[in-house]
Amino acid sequence: MNWVRERLQQFDQTLIAVNESGSVTYAEFTQNVDTWLNAIQTWNIVQGDRVGLISDYHINTVALLQALVETGCIVIPLSEDDRADFSERLEVACATKLLTVTDSNNIQPDTVTCEEVATESTDVHELMAPLVNEGKAGFVIYTSGTTGKSKAVLLDYERMVNKYQDKVRPSFRTLLFLKLDHIGGINTLFAVMFNGGTIVTSPSRQPKDICHCIEAFQVQLLPTTPSFLTMLLMSKMYEHYNFSSLKVVTYGTEVMPNSTLNGINKILPDVTLKQTYGLSELGILSTKSKDNSSRWMKIGGAGFELKVVDDVLWIKSKQAMLGYLNAPSPFDDEGWYNTGDKVEVDGEFFRILGRESEIINVAGEKVYPIEVESFLLEQENVRDVVVKAKKSPVTGQMVWAEFVLENEEEPIAFKKRITDLCQANLAPFKVPRLITIAKDDNVVGNRFKKIRKTKENSQPA
Repeated sequence: MNWVRERLQQFDQTLIAVNESGSVTYAEFTQNVDTWLNAIQTWNIVQGDRVGLISDYHINTVALLQALVETGCIVIPLSEDDRADFSERLEVACATKLLTVTDSNNIQPDTVTCEEVATESTDVHELMAPLVNEGKAGFVIYTSGTTGKSKAVLLDYERMVNKYQDKVRPSFRTLLFLKLDHIGGINTLFAVMFNGGTIVTSPSRQPKDICHCIEAFQVQLLPTTPSFLTMLLMSKMYEHYNFSSLKVVTYGTEVMPNSTLNGINKILPDVTLKQTYGLSELGILSTKSKDNSSRWMKIGGAGFELKVVDDVLWIKSKQAMLGYLNAPSPFDDEGWYNTGDKVEVDGEFFRILGRESEIINVAGEKVYPIEVESFLLEQENVRDVVVKAKKSPVTGQMVWAEFVLENEEEPIAFKKRITDLCQANLAPFKVPRLITIAKDDNVVGNRFKKIRKTKENSQPA
């Protein structure tokens, strides 16, 4: 893997990162990696260690991450949002060390604590053992768990980055929106680093801070989620900032509502909107959107094979994970993976309709949540909404719409207004039979995806 360090050195005085605290060149970055390599030695972290890393994005965190993979460690990125799950996640990954950044504004070796991790089992998982024995770097990424328990995905670092070895491609000044513990976040980071691009980091993922970063640091590429773009539209923060540097907005991780896509296309008419597609289990596929206002896209690229079985997308990938550490293998005997995504196909183009597990079955009729959400997002006083299934003794399931309102509204009147609109515009089985208002004023998880788990976290409207 010598090519990785050589590639980084190749970009020399090009900026690898810029944010409120200043800028860093590639030359300075590689020097920082060496500083972290020395720190790793003092912490007695060695090849084969499984290292939990609690930190948000910062260029010094990226240098620490690079030092860990150069050492031959398996890295377990952890987010403070998931602290309640840390013990279980470290146990599943058979972690040996835990690094915690104690000062997110000044990330240096003396502001990082290193702890020994005691797990019940000292035997590494059979899938992980070859990496550990050969001293090869890897990652353990936990799936978002928005529709079930989070799975521990084991990834081989070499498989993840080999696609960047042969050719340097044009790269943008990119705002890192998705976090280090998300496959999309790591993929974006590698795509920027290994192509000589520049990373921009934000102190938060709220619309105001993101908009400020786009203007202040001349961001060209914003990779994000449909849920964030919905928040951006509703906040109207874009009206107060200059987005003239922005060239591309990519969106993925969940289905895009048509209303949000049309709204973003309207406020950013000169920006290319590109849908992305990937999974922690398979890697990130190349995509090409039909046009800015379309959810149809080409999917594939080198190292990927696709097929559709009973309207569900299956993929075979050379970048695939080694497997789950806490669940059976999801691959069939030929290496195909059932994505669970229902799709429509038109020649070379695919349109993602939603996860099979999220489809609401109302007396035999199938309801895709995104269809109903897209309509509801266009209604007056609706800031956001999530549509999910609720058990019904009559129809098996019914449609449940959970709202975040722009302004307070009398609950009974709101419910009647929304019900009347739905009955006039939607098929009867798609009309929400349960309408609630979210107690915590939020229907989006810490990865900026809609939360479709059925929880008693709302109040009837």
